[in-house]
Amino acid sequence: MTTEETEWTEPDGEPLAFQCYLGSLEPVWCPGCGDYSVMGAFVEAARHLRIPTHQLALVSGIGCSSRFPFFIKGYGFHGVHGRALPIAQGVKLANPELTVVVPGGDGDGLAIGGGHLPHVARNNPDITYLLFNNSIYGLTKGQTSPTSPHSLATKTSPYGFVGETMNPTFLALAYGATFVARGAAVRREHLADLIRQGIEHPGFAFIEIITSCSSFNTKHISITKVLQRMVELNAPPADDVEAMRLAADPHDIYLGVFRKVLHPTLQDALEKNREASQRSGVLAVNDLLHQFQ
Repeated sequence: MTTEETEWTEPDGEPLAFQCYLGSLEPVWCPGCGDYSVMGAFVEAARHLRIPTHQLALVSGIGCSSRFPFFIKGYGFHGVHGRALPIAQGVKLANPELTVVVPGGDGDGLAIGGGHLPHVARNNPDITYLLFNNSIYGLTKGQTSPTSPHSLATKTSPYGFVGETMNPTFLALAYGATFVARGAAVRREHLADLIRQGIEHPGFAFIEIITSCSSFNTKHISITKVLQRMVELNAPPADDVEAMRLAADPHDIYLGVFRKVLHPTLQDALEKNREASQRSGVLAVNDLLHQFQ
């Protein structure tokens, strides 16, 4: 995690070199892991947006995908398990000039961290959340995650998963995130475009990324089977009902933007409150206490 400024060697308007965003540490993911492709898609998006590395902040929790900030040049915060979203929200409020991106897995974001997603979605901070969904806990060597299917036998569910499988994109739509998309590690160019759109979106952008775990979940998410089920959306659905229907389709895996709407961001709302408080004048402490009598 380095924070030196980007060297602007390309002409104005031209994408920066891919190497501008690569940190000094080499990724340590397993051979065949989809996280490599996701990192490549992210760098493609960042370099086309020409984001200066000293204005890039990556905030993650715990898990394989949460190692992301170690390998990208920029500011990095490797937080505690499941708490990346509130940390990222605070980072953006403290320094609105930063481009804040949250990489995290399905276990980190939907299990221990699942309670934060609806509140960050309704607050609408200007941050981008990349949820890597491989339907397994990979870093702890193959346990059931919130997105594991019923048929998946793991070390914590040797006879199959008994709970309902969570659908991240459907949840983000239900929670009211202003930008909701789904991409796939095996379609890197398409994914890079979704990440670019998410970063450009003024508000909370949620992007589910279907990826694979080459070590512990090759049966449920095999590249061949997943590719056969993928369908790219030409445009966002006409309304939320259609968006949810496509997100929850039991057969096809629809990729693309499901929702893209504009609402005031958290920063906008807080600035409005600040201006209102200034117009009302300064209250003495006793005046405030009298409101509770």
